[in-house]
Amino acid sequence: MHDSKDIFVERHAEHLVRTALQDTRIVAIVGPRQSGKTMLARRIADRDGWNYVSLDEEQYRQFAQEDPLGFITGLGTAVIDEIQRAPNLILEIKKEVDEDPTPGRFLITGSVELFKSRISPDSLAGRVETIKLLPFSQSEIAGTQPSRFLDQCFNCNFPVMTETKASSELIERIVSGGYPEAVSRIVPARRRAWFVSYINYLVEHDVGDITPVEKRSKMTQLVELAAISSGQQLNMSRLGSYLEVDSKTIDRWLNLLNLMFLVDRIPAWHHSQLKRLVKTPKLHFLDSGLLSALLRMDAISMNQNRSVLGSVLESFVYSEIVKATALSDETISISHYRDKDGYEVDFVLERSWDKIVGIEVKASKTAQPKDFRGLKRLMEATGKQFACGILLHDGKRTQQIAPRLYAMPISMLWKV
Repeated sequence: MHDSKDIFVERHAEHLVRTALQDTRIVAIVGPRQSGKTMLARRIADRDGWNYVSLDEEQYRQFAQEDPLGFITGLGTAVIDEIQRAPNLILEIKKEVDEDPTPGRFLITGSVELFKSRISPDSLAGRVETIKLLPFSQSEIAGTQPSRFLDQCFNCNFPVMTETKASSELIERIVSGGYPEAVSRIVPARRRAWFVSYINYLVEHDVGDITPVEKRSKMTQLVELAAISSGQQLNMSRLGSYLEVDSKTIDRWLNLLNLMFLVDRIPAWHHSQLKRLVKTPKLHFLDSGLLSALLRMDAISMNQNRSVLGSVLESFVYSEIVKATALSDETISISHYRDKDGYEVDFVLERSWDKIVGIEVKASKTAQPKDFRGLKRLMEATGKQFACGILLHDGKRTQQIAPRLYAMPISMLWKV
């Protein structure tokens, strides 16, 4: 599979890559297959006159696997695409940049988390900067500048009351997701066909690049079961019973899906002084279009089934938040809140361990007082650390309902 060349969209991460190349020996762009890594890497290579090689091409891959030293020697400043296909190259690149520490020697890409798996057991500490490139964000699709939503959250800087144009396209945005090839397909059946082919390719080809896996058909089943469980607390024993494997195997397989940027496990927020917190993580897909396809839902069926919309909408919001945090200069962690009294907050964002933002997602057009119970409980638990609590809904009104508590449209995630 190759990255789609049908759509050219300015990627907000490009300036991060170019900035890193100015002072870092190796820059790694990591993200899922078909997220646009190749297009971005080729754009940089073509503009700057770098050599470009893709290890998806068999001839390059064979030479890189059998003679990594010879492959690197004389390559010069280069882009090496899909480097996980020949992981031994990473050690030779390390030796090369140790001998010549000039910044910007190599730009590498990988469709797995290169430095969190067995792909690269050797440390490149101090030599590499990793930049995550996920599928398009909604602001990238719109061709606008990166959203300031996270900054506004941590500064609690929203209007007391305002109305925006209602987003009639929200469900279509959700089922399209952000993969360039999927966004370009306007016929729902053709879009779903692409997603099915995509998942099959990952299981049949890319999983083996990370680690040997038996029973690959059950990996496909796990992806489908994970889709049903998206937005819920993770129950690995139940998943294991469905697939007739133990929970340790489920844990290992979910780690593989995480390394390939398909799903994330969202940890439970915790506090050393609070004892009544639920500690179970939640599962989320990183692309709502892929999730919708796995659930066999299109815009029409999702409009008719608002209960399914709720869980997919939550993953859609999660994806937008993750893409925004990847562009932030600050370290922002994401967790979820649930206590043993049943109070919940979908996402808890912590910035540099000093400020906390709570975000709750509702598929309704309006907000009700009861929707803020979880956010109020989180505010009580965190005190002065609590910067802002936000209820995102499918309406058009932004309203401050109490100090540091707001209801606002989901479209605020990508409005400049």
